[in-house]
Amino acid sequence: MADSTELRARDTIHVGGEWRAAVSGATREILDPADARPFALVAEGDERDTDLAVAAARRAFDEGPWPRTPVAERAALLRRVADLLVRDREELGLLESRDAGKTAEEGRVDIDCVADAFRYFADLVAAEAPGRVVDAGSPDVHSVVVHEPVGVCALITPWNYPLLQASWKIAPALAAGNTFVVKPSEITPLTTVALIGLLTEAGLPAGVANIVTGPGHTVGARMAEHPGVDLVSFTGGLVSGVKVAQAAAPTVKKVALELGGKNPNVVFADACATEEGFDTAVDQALNAAFIHSGQVCSAGARLIVEESVRDRFVAELARRAEKIRLGRGTEDGVECGPLVSAQQREKVEAYVESALKEGAVLRCGGKRPEPAPERPASGYFYEPTVLDRCHREMRVVREEVFGPVLTVETFRTEDEAVALANDTEYGLAGGVWTADPGRARRVAGRLRHGTVWINDFHPYLPQAEWGGFGRSGTGRELGPAGLAEYRETKHVYQNLAPVPVRWFRG
Repeated sequence: MADSTELRARDTIHVGGEWRAAVSGATREILDPADARPFALVAEGDERDTDLAVAAARRAFDEGPWPRTPVAERAALLRRVADLLVRDREELGLLESRDAGKTAEEGRVDIDCVADAFRYFADLVAAEAPGRVVDAGSPDVHSVVVHEPVGVCALITPWNYPLLQASWKIAPALAAGNTFVVKPSEITPLTTVALIGLLTEAGLPAGVANIVTGPGHTVGARMAEHPGVDLVSFTGGLVSGVKVAQAAAPTVKKVALELGGKNPNVVFADACATEEGFDTAVDQALNAAFIHSGQVCSAGARLIVEESVRDRFVAELARRAEKIRLGRGTEDGVECGPLVSAQQREKVEAYVESALKEGAVLRCGGKRPEPAPERPASGYFYEPTVLDRCHREMRVVREEVFGPVLTVETFRTEDEAVALANDTEYGLAGGVWTADPGRARRVAGRLRHGTVWINDFHPYLPQAEWGGFGRSGTGRELGPAGLAEYRETKHVYQNLAPVPVRWFRG
């Protein structure tokens, strides 16, 4: 690994079809969270770079060909991008692993999902009718509702799924005919930078896709308030999301927010009546809580289990959690990587400490692991942690930890299970485990969460909308609603036989 002084800064700001350094000349080291060593150096943009990028996107929208490009041609370009992603799958998957700390296999799966998103939105727009005809009650009037691109889109993406979350915004924005400026997380920008290169290779006109690498308090804040931006789409934490909405309000631009979650995973005893059912529910509870070290907005971080099976369920869960192999994501056999940064690990540690002070019982984890060849002492590793005997008043139950921490609550009745699951400010996702189909439908119908999985956890479909209730946000991604976020609706009323109205006789 090269020392940071040997790293060469890359021109990672792309404006008007050209790669460039930051106006200020500033750079940022990108650290590998597995060993805390820098492995890339990127441009550190600020408000001046943002203004240049927005101006380029504005020109490309107002004067360029992309908004007026036929839908079939836009769809064809998105499919070419998907093909390029498949071509570069291994390289991009490993880069995602090293940048974000996830396992290489998770990185590869992410790239597959990114390609699927581009193909889905290509197929969606290609299959649409040109407009919805409205009956005006007269054969002399042709009335139609059509969709048009919003304009310049400011896309602000998070650090946990860098390329996947970017694709959920970029693919529908392009399919609808918009131009955009994207700001990836300053911690994990590398695969989004690579995607801009693939868009250019696929033939996207200059100025349509722009990227500014830099921090949220400068680049992101300027994007949200910029009068030249027509829409801002933000995925991230609640506090930052509120700031984005406030910054966008004076210009009354469209705002889409996908924020946090504190997601319940409700396990009824009947789901564990057989050994196979029990093993599956435990396995999926581990998956729900600990994939990508729990750094997932939809993580099933709250296990709400029926009291009659709680002791056995938690004991087996803790036993298996202790066996999860931590290490560098590119190492064979590693099941869980590090947290993304030292700051994130310190945040997780503080939550666990507060939970123990408030009466939680530690069943496993709760500390940094011992160093190993695949797990350097300098890396940001933290053991998968199970906290039993938790209750709603605990911070660790109420607030989003975003780490490998699973809390356990219990219930006796169906009504109590629903009440516990809904007792949160968030409403992003949740799971229900039961062998009773009627109960499954009842509970799923009563949960106030944007996605509810029954006897499963974490799968998503490009065709289905993704979003939440309450403080989980106001935006919708994926599915037809995800495309609708990036469109305006226009009613075109054509009088085929105009006659004088003569309201005024003057």
